[in-house]
Formats: sequence, C-alpha cells, structure tokens
Amino acid sequence: MTAALLVGMAGGITSCGNDFLDEKLKTQHSTDYFKTQEGLDDLVTGAYQKLKFKFNYIWGIECYNMGVDEFTDANNTMPAWNHYGDALNSGETGANQPVWDNYYGLAEPANILIQNIPLYYSPTHPDYNTRLGEAYFLRAYAYFELVKQFGGVPLKLQPSTTVETYFERNSEEECFAQIIKDFEEAYKLLPAKGSATGRINKYAAAHFLAKAHLFRASEHYSSWNGNYVSADLDAVIKYGEEVVAAHPLCNDFVELWDYKKVNGDNEKVSEVILAAQFSDDQTTWGRFGNQMHLYYPSVYQDMAGTKRDISGGREFSYVSATEYTMQVFDRVNDSRFWKSFITCYGCNNPSGAPAWSLAEVENGLAPAGVAAGDKRFKGGEVGIKYIVNEPGDPRYEIKKTTGSDGKETESVTADGVAQAPHTFVRYLKGQNELNWGLNPQNAPGNYYSIVPHKRSVALSKFRDGYRINIASQFGTRDAIIARSADDVLMIAEAYIRKGEGSYAKAIEWINKLRDRAGYAAGEDRAKHVDGGQAYKNNSFCSGKGGGFSADGAIYIDQNTYYESNNIAVTTAETKTALHLNSVNDVYNSKADLPIYNALNCTSNAQKMMCFLLNERTRELIGESQRWEDLARTMTLEARWNAFNDGVTRGVGKFDPKKHYYRPIPQSFLDGITDKSGKALTNEQKEQMQNPGY
Repeated sequence: MTAALLVGMAGGITSCGNDFLDEKLKTQHSTDYFKTQEGLDDLVTGAYQKLKFKFNYIWGIECYNMGVDEFTDANNTMPAWNHYGDALNSGETGANQPVWDNYYGLAEPANILIQNIPLYYSPTHPDYNTRLGEAYFLRAYAYFELVKQFGGVPLKLQPSTTVETYFERNSEEECFAQIIKDFEEAYKLLPAKGSATGRINKYAAAHFLAKAHLFRASEHYSSWNGNYVSADLDAVIKYGEEVVAAHPLCNDFVELWDYKKVNGDNEKVSEVILAAQFSDDQTTWGRFGNQMHLYYPSVYQDMAGTKRDISGGREFSYVSATEYTMQVFDRVNDSRFWKSFITCYGCNNPSGAPAWSLAEVENGLAPAGVAAGDKRFKGGEVGIKYIVNEPGDPRYEIKKTTGSDGKETESVTADGVAQAPHTFVRYLKGQNELNWGLNPQNAPGNYYSIVPHKRSVALSKFRDGYRINIASQFGTRDAIIARSADDVLMIAEAYIRKGEGSYAKAIEWINKLRDRAGYAAGEDRAKHVDGGQAYKNNSFCSGKGGGFSADGAIYIDQNTYYESNNIAVTTAETKTALHLNSVNDVYNSKADLPIYNALNCTSNAQKMMCFLLNERTRELIGESQRWEDLARTMTLEARWNAFNDGVTRGVGKFDPKKHYYRPIPQSFLDGITDKSGKALTNEQKEQMQNPGY
C-alpha cells in the first residue's frame, strides 16, 4: 500500500481484437504522466489488469472454492484452505497476501483517476464520464473484494504522494457504505454499453450494486445491518431486474461454455456482463495468464490408453467435486449437470490400451467375440467413464476372477459384463443408502475412497483446448466475472428474505433458470460440449506439441447420461419436470430433501434458503463465489461439516469464531506503524488482526 508499489499502473491488456484491448505493455511512467488525458486513459486501461486476478493463479481456488460444500481437495492437497488447518494464518504463503496486495493495488490507480480526471481530463470529451465511472467502479470493486474476505479494512481514498505507514481499519459498515457509494457513482456515469469488449458498463455497476446490497443484508453482518436490510433487498431487486433486462440469459446453458476458439462468439454472449480479457497473444500474458483450466481436472494421464494432451488439459487437480455436488442435481431432468461436468474421456493412446484378460474371457465376463489379449478400446473410443448413479443401483459390481494362467483380474461389471473402458462408479451393488463420503473407509463407489482424490467427476467449465502446448499454464479463454444468471438468483434470494408472502415471486425468478436448464424437445442428452473441443481449431494440435494425432483425443463429445440414469434413449423435453409449480416443489424436491435433512432444515424459511444456495450450486458451481456465499449466509460451518471430507481427515477443523474471515497478512502488520511512526507492538498487531489468527 505504498506509493512505490502502487503508482506505475499504465500497462495494457489484450483480447478480442478491439482497440482498447490491443494496447501493449508500456514502460512505467512518473505520476506526472497521470496529469495528462493520454496518461489517464492508459492508467484506466492498465488498471483492468487487476480484474484478471481471480483467474491468474492458485489463489483463485484457495480463497473462493476450497473449504466449501461443493469441492474438497483433489490430487494436490491444500490442508490450510480445504481443511482449515493451522497453516491458514497471517504468514501463510498462499492467497492472503496476493489478495490484499492486488486489490489495494487496484484501489490506488482508481484513487489517482478519481482525483485527476476532474483536474486534467477535458469535461467536454465524450469519454470523460466513462473514465470517471470506470475509476469509481474499480475502487468499489477492489474494496468489495477485500471486505468479503477480510471484513473491515483500511479505506484509503486518496492517492499516495509519499510512502505511507499509518493505517487504521474501518468498520464493515463504513466499508459497505463507501463501496455502495462508489458503485452508485459508477452507475450514474457509465454508458449502457462499453466502447469495446471487456469495458465496464452501467450494468456491471448495477450487478455489483445488487450484490453489495445483498451481502450487506446477509446474516454475516447481522450485528449491525438491521437498519439497512429492507432497503437493501429492494435495491437488489431494482438493480438486478435492470441487469437481466439488459443482458438476457442465453437460450441454452451450454452456450456459456461452448468455447471453440479464441475470441469466438462464445465470448460475446448476451448473458455475460463483465469478463476478464485473455487471449492467445503471448505478448500480453505476463506472469500468469488464465489458469483456471488447471485446477479442476481429474487425473487421467496415468491410465492405460490415455496420455495428457491439450484437449484434456493439464491436471493440476486441486479440487474434487463432493458427493453433495453429485446429489444436488436432478441428473435426469437438469441438463446443467451434464453441461458442467466431464464423465467421458477419449482414448488417445491405443497402443497402450489395456487388454482383456484370460480370467475375464474364461469366466464369461468379457463381451462375446473377444479373445484374451484383445485391446479393450481403440483410439477415438471412450477410454474412461464415470457413472453417476443413485444408491440402490444393482447393476455395477467389482468382481475378482482368476484365469487358467493363475492371474487374478479385478473387473468392473455392469449386469455381469466387464466394462471395456476404465469405469468409475458412484454407487455399487449393495450400497443402498446415500453416503456423503466423509469417511474414506466407507466411501461409496470405487473412486471417492481414493485419497487424495485423483479421480472425480471433474468440472468442465474452464477446459481450454486452445493452449499452445500440453504443458502450457496460459489459458486463452476470457473469464466471466459477472453474468445475469447471478442477478436472477440474487433477486430470488431477496424475495425469499422478504418472507413467506414473497416466496411465489422468488420461485418465479428461479424458474427462469430452471426452465432453461431443462432439456429441450429433440435435444441429444448423450452429447457433451466443453472448451476442450477448441483443440480442433488449434494449429498447435496439428504437430507433436499438441499431443493429438489420428489416434484420437482425450476430449470426446459423449457423456454417461443414459448409463448413469439407467433410462431408455429419449428426445422428450424435461423443462416441465424441472419447473417449480409452487413452494411445495421446493419443500419436497427429491434432490434437495437429503440436503435439508443433513443440514437439519425443518422450517419453510430454512428450506427456501437452503434450496436457494443449492440452486446457486447448480447454476454457478466453480465460478469463484462459493466461499463468500456460504460465509455471508453463515452456512459455511454447517455445510463444510456435512459435506466436505476434510472434516474427517484430522488435519484441521472449522472454527466459527475464526474462519468466517481470512487473516490479515503479517507483512502488512509488520510494515505499518502507529501515528508517531513507531512499529506496532505485538498487542497492537493482535488488535488489528482478525480474531483467532
């Protein structure tokens, strides 16, 4: 938070071929440059870099998607963040300090802009209001991100002219007042449509106004928010409705994730309000790029017949979907599950594919017509599949047989026939009760018990087949910061919070998403689409660097919908089945009832809010919001304990007196002083720090 750290911000960003985004990185300037119109334009453009932060590195998982109900840790474990272990502290080298530094690093150029634009930018210039509106938005956004993680933080509203070391924390109430005030200024000043793809507009300000009002009205702030709640809920509805009208929902959920190539139509859909801009222009990548594609994949490269390629992704594998996530979807009628998760992987290494064993052939487990030693699958066929079935499914068993050669084989069978691909099953025969998988000793199926969780039904939303080589961490896809489906859910939540008399309105809004989520008549339910398909348009995949050849690719446009649900092929619509006809459909939802029970939701109000949070999973899973949603609603403790197997690992424990906030970075506490310029004592640092750290 010093002048030296914060002033040289006039870099550019690139994506989508617009002039605004064709700026190349420039050398740093003195602060005098920011007393010119050109300098102020450059400073705004450079400040947009900070919007990429959530998608740049591992902190995008640590702070927003770990230690929640939707995901536990995967092949790469992060005990501090998923298990609330002792390493989550003020000196932790993970996300705390980068979050703190990035958003104060955004507030400072915004402060310069707010001060200097009225002084040095022609008020008659057509961009005057836009630049000032962007500045207010960026400052509000920075402090909103900080307060959601840390609680009340020092509000620095003037640019630095020298190194500053004395800071006091403002209250959460003061922070929210400033955040809302700045977003309101941005809302008044910004145009309805940005001058280029990626530019902030009026509806981005409206979206975050709705969100800031919703947060302030939530349980986390109940000790002081009583005088605001009623007006806040009205504001959520007002601003949210404006956003949805201006940014209509896509007709099909898959349009949001149907990434075929860099800067394609998928990145310009109406539902997206604001996205961080990335591209394949290597001159703009900087240190990180978009790395969200790295963190969600399940490990596939260590199975016979598959090898890592661009289409399948590089499996850093930091988070694994929980049993809650499998349960929360109506997987027969809700297409969002199948359009958000990967259940099939192609064979791209047929020479390494496994063979049918003599034991399987001699004991009648192999399909008719195969001989021992025949390959189980070929290039371009499904090599790995995940069956997401229900408890009580009698079809799938693990059978051990021995052949005349004395070799034992363990086979996954369906109705007595060994499965050709590597097959991972949610529930095996005899597992008749829903199991949240908290204890690996009795976890369901044949993959959730593997700890660390290297096998999982992996989120597909961020897959990127347009990277330049197999090992590249630099993703090319734009990253959605705000989309209007979130506004739909915020409006619904506001009506739920207004009380039982407004539940019908809440359901009306939720149905906008559920009606879209149902399958359309004639839709192919067995088809899978995600950004891995971009390899087909990627010139790097034509050579050795792509890991792709005529043998096939890991990406395959199939899923296990019919095998998992055990139903006949159909093209009938399911929108009617997914539509909520009344509150009774919420209270008696088959997918949600086990979750109500696990969380001891007995009242109508509890069920409505639980359903709303479940619907946020169904729509927004993985989109960097879950930890903050559960923290603001004070449901984080209950949901982590109920659904995250971190609770049984013995590594950490959620402490409600501590873990609803992140620790203030120790480097900040060590670097600041009191009014007289003296370093803080340990007691003063403790008073500045969040409780328990």
